[in-house]
Amino acid sequence: MNFDFTEEQLMIQSAARDFAQAEIVPIAAQFDASGEFPRETIRQMGELGLMGIEVPEEYGGAGLDSIGYALALMEISAADAAHGTIMSVNNTLYCNGLLKYGTEEQKQKYVVPIATGQEIGAYALTEPQSGSDAVNMRTRAVLAEDGSHYVINGKKSWITSGPVARYVMLFAITDPEKGAKGISAFMIDTAQPGFIRGKSEPKLGIRASATCEIELEDYRCPIADRIGEEGEGMKIGFGVLDAGRIGIAAQAVGIARAAYEASVEYARDRKAFGRSIGQFQMIQAKIADMRTRLEAAELLTLSASAAKMKAQETGERFTLKASMAKLYASEAAMFIAHQAVQIHGGMGYSKELAVERYFRDAKITEIYEGTSEIQRMVISRLETGLR
Repeated sequence: MNFDFTEEQLMIQSAARDFAQAEIVPIAAQFDASGEFPRETIRQMGELGLMGIEVPEEYGGAGLDSIGYALALMEISAADAAHGTIMSVNNTLYCNGLLKYGTEEQKQKYVVPIATGQEIGAYALTEPQSGSDAVNMRTRAVLAEDGSHYVINGKKSWITSGPVARYVMLFAITDPEKGAKGISAFMIDTAQPGFIRGKSEPKLGIRASATCEIELEDYRCPIADRIGEEGEGMKIGFGVLDAGRIGIAAQAVGIARAAYEASVEYARDRKAFGRSIGQFQMIQAKIADMRTRLEAAELLTLSASAAKMKAQETGERFTLKASMAKLYASEAAMFIAHQAVQIHGGMGYSKELAVERYFRDAKITEIYEGTSEIQRMVISRLETGLR
């Protein structure tokens, strides 16, 4: 596949790189240590159009394409994966679903403030008892007798940006008898009564991207805030995850690239036994393996991004390419970050250098938005037709 990037794609990549290196790199370690949400840089990212890259300009976004989004997300994630996580959720899990399934009123109300960075969005699918088994949810949405609103009760867990989000796309059961076809999607305004933020998670990595449990107690959701029709929740949710997985692949590529570049520089500069360690065969082998996996991960991610762009014209699913990109890029990021720590030796284990943060951040890419095991299952089922 030939990737001759357009002028617009290169412009958003360059803008993201310049901003990331000037504004995010200097503060990344500080926010990782504190776990504080980086509100100011996220606001600035919104002003640059990075929080709604594929969102049309009339809804506050940059109006660009999936490849431009992937290129920009790689740059942000290379500077700090936590910023990349926040950007990914806003762009794909949140805005993508509303643009595809939301009403005009919903787009104006819920997309514009998120795409411009004025507010933060979140996506609530996972529950304490359900991770990969997403359909196994207990959150209930009961339609009021007068049909004007739903009353929602339940708990969601591992909600990225949950502690700071103004709006949440949430999935709940509307008809328990129908299983997956009895789940619907709703927009939740966290400023309304009945929304409760739970404990924040003390995470291994991406620590500046706030994550928490949320709970709804008799939350009254207007009928106008249901997304799509009743029973379309899983179609919306899983469709959004296809796009989200490309975002995580791009994030993984960014982490991997930062770890690789740090390793190449260290291999040149670090001396042992009178030579640069990059002159030793074992280090050369690591560098070669890291570079090859990085290149393959980037190409798979761009291929999936191109498939998503084509799908927007044809209506075809791009699940296979999204899962392959997410699977390979996340495992490549973990491999490359691991090798980076090894190349740096004792210093790689120290918080004085960024490679230990890359190592911690890389791990989550193998877990969220579908574990590596789930991706292998999806790929196999699509290829064999067997379930």
